[in-house]
Amino acid sequence: MERRDFIKSGALATAGMTILPTGSLFAKDTGRVRLGYIGVGARGMNHIKEGLLRDDVEIVAICDTQESSLKICRAAIAKAGRTAAKEYTGGLDAYKALADRKDIDAIIISTPWQFHHEQAIYSMNAGKYVGCEVIAGLTVNDHWDIVKTSEKTGMPYMTLENVCYRRDVLAALNMVRNKVFGELVHLEGGYQHDLREVLFNNGKQYYGGGVEFGPNALSEAQWRTQFNIDVDGDLYPTHGVGPIMQCIDINRGNRFTNLVSFSSKALGLADYVEKKSPGHPNAKIKYKNGDVTTTLLNCANGETVMLTHDTHLPRPYSLGFRIQGTNGLWMDVNKSVHIEGVSKPHSWDKAEEWFKKYDHPLWKKYEDKAMGAGHGGMDWFVFNAFITAVKDKKQTPIDVYDSVTMSVITPLSTKSLKEGNKPQAFPDFTKGKWSTRKNTFALDDSGY
Repeated sequence: MERRDFIKSGALATAGMTILPTGSLFAKDTGRVRLGYIGVGARGMNHIKEGLLRDDVEIVAICDTQESSLKICRAAIAKAGRTAAKEYTGGLDAYKALADRKDIDAIIISTPWQFHHEQAIYSMNAGKYVGCEVIAGLTVNDHWDIVKTSEKTGMPYMTLENVCYRRDVLAALNMVRNKVFGELVHLEGGYQHDLREVLFNNGKQYYGGGVEFGPNALSEAQWRTQFNIDVDGDLYPTHGVGPIMQCIDINRGNRFTNLVSFSSKALGLADYVEKKSPGHPNAKIKYKNGDVTTTLLNCANGETVMLTHDTHLPRPYSLGFRIQGTNGLWMDVNKSVHIEGVSKPHSWDKAEEWFKKYDHPLWKKYEDKAMGAGHGGMDWFVFNAFITAVKDKKQTPIDVYDSVTMSVITPLSTKSLKEGNKPQAFPDFTKGKWSTRKNTFALDDSGY
C-alpha cells in the first residue's frame, strides 16, 4: 500500500484521533497555512525565517513578552516584504488572544519550557494544530494532559524535533529499514554539547562574554540556567531519543517499558564561572544537575537504549548516536560504520560512504531547498513536515504519542535519581495501541 493511501485509509483512526476543521478552510481560500507564533526569541525567529521563505505560509500573528524579540521579528517580516503580523504582548496570558483567532490554522510554540504545557493545551482547545519546541511538560501528568487534550479535541500536537531529519540520521534510518545492520540490539544517543556559553552571557549578547544568567542575561540564559540549578536529570533527551525511536518503532510495534538514570557530581558550571570571573557569586551556587547524566531504557522487543546528557563540561559537539545490530553498527562519534562481510574484519568504513549509498529520498528531493536552513538544513525539513501536515489536514509525522514519549524522559529521569537510581515504569501513552500501530515516519519523499 502506498504511504499516502495508508494515511487516507485510517492511520488517524489507528492513532485514536480525528482532525477537525479550524475556522474557515484555508485550502479553499488562499492555499496558505496561516500561522501564529507564541515566542519569537532566538529559536522562534528560526521558525519565522522558515515561514518567510515559503509562499504557502502566512504569518498572521506573533506573541512575545519582550519588545526586543518583537522588534527583531517585526523587522524580518518587513524586510521580506510580507504584511505585518498582528502583535500580542503585555503579559504571560497574551498568547490566548492569538490562539482564539479564527484566521489561524496552526500555532508554533517556542517559549521557555515551563510554558509549553499550558500554551499547547490552550491552543489545541482553540482548535489549532500545535508545533511545539521541546519539551512538552515538566511532570508526567503534564504529558498525560497533552495526550488527553489532543485526543479530545482531535488536534495534532508535534514536537519539532529537528534531529529526526538530520541527513545522516535519515540515511541511518534508511539503512535500518533495508536491514543493513541486521536485527537491532542496542542503540545510543544523547545531547553532548558544551552549553556553558548558552547558560551564561554578559547581558549584551546571546552567547558568552560573561557569567550572568536570569534577569541580567539575554536569551536562554534568562531561564534555562535555572533548570540546572533546580533539577537533576536528563533535561534534554529528545535530540538523542527521537531518531532512535524511529529506528526501533517505538509506539508502533514496540515501546519503552522502563528506565533508570545515573548522574555524576556537578562541578562544571561553577568551575566555568570561577575561571571566567574569579570570586563571582554565580561560582558559589550549588548547581543541582549532574555534569553527565546517563539514562538506560528497556524496550518491549528486547532492545536496550542509552542516553547521555553532557552539557556542562568542555567537549566537542556530538549526539553520540550508535545503532548496533546482528550485522554491524554505526557510531556517530567516530563517523564510522562496520558491516560484517562487507567491511574489512575488525575495521571501520567511513560512514559517509554508506550514507551516500543510502541517502534518504527526502534529502535527495529537497536538498536544494534545505541548504542554508538552520542546523545544517534539518530545520527546513521539520518545519516542512509540520506545514505539509497542516495543509493536507493530516496527522503530523511526529504525533502526540511520539512527542510525549521523547519528552517524558526528563521527569522520569529526575524521579529515578531522587529515588536513588530506582527504575521507573514508562507510561504507555497509547493505552495499548502501540502493538498494532505502524511506523509511517519518512517512508518516502512526500514531506512527512
